Amino acid sequence: MLSLNPENLSERENYKFLIGSIIPRPVAFVTTQSKNGVLNGAPFSYFNIVSSNPAMISLSIQRSLGERKDTARYIIDNKEFVVHIVDEENVEKVNKTAASLPPDESEITLAQLTPVKSERVKVAGVKEAKVRFECSLVQAIDLGGCDLFIGKVEQYHVDESIYSDGKIDPRGLGAVSRLAGSNYAKIGDIFSIERPK
Repeated sequence: MLSLNPENLSERENYKFLIGSIIPRPVAFVTTQSKNGVLNGAPFSYFNIVSSNPAMISLSIQRSLGERKDTARYIIDNKEFVVHIVDEENVEKVNKTAASLPPDESEITLAQLTPVKSERVKVAGVKEAKVRFECSLVQAIDLGGCDLFIGKVEQYHVDESIYSDGKIDPRGLGAVSRLAGSNYAKIGDIFSIERPK
C-alpha cells in the first residue's frame, strides 16, 4: 500500500486526494444575504451533521487566494444562512450558482431559482429544494485556509410528499452527492445491516 505524508504534497494534491477518497459527500446549497440585500447562493460539499440535540450542522468554506468567499463573509456578518439539500431535480440549477459573480449580482437570479421567505431567519431560501434548514451561526472557526461554521437549525422545511411518520423517503428526496472533478452520484442500492446489541 502506498503511504503519503500530506505535508509533502501541494495544497492541490491534498485537495485531489481528499475529494477523491472521501466520497460520497452530501452537497449543501447555501443562501446568504449581503449587507446591501443581495441574495447569494453557492454549493458546498464540505458539509455534514454535528449534533441532533440541539440540531446543528457544519459547513467548511475554503478561501480563494487567501480571501473569504462571499458566503463566508455574509455568514460572519449576518450570523444567519439557509442550507438546502441538493437533489436530482435541482442539481443543474445549483451548479450554475458556482459561477464567480461580483458581490452585487445574485446567483439565485442567474440560475433562475425561486426565492422563498424564511420563517425564523432573515435570509431567504429557494423553493426548488425539497429540504431546507434555516440556520443561525453558533460558531465560526478560522482555520487559516478555510472557515468552519457551526450552525444551529432554527427551522426545517420539507416537501410533504417525501415525509411520513417522522421519516424522509431517501428515494423521494433523490439527494445527489459530490465525487471528484465534475462528478456527482445518485442514491444507488440501499441495503441494511443490523447494529450489534
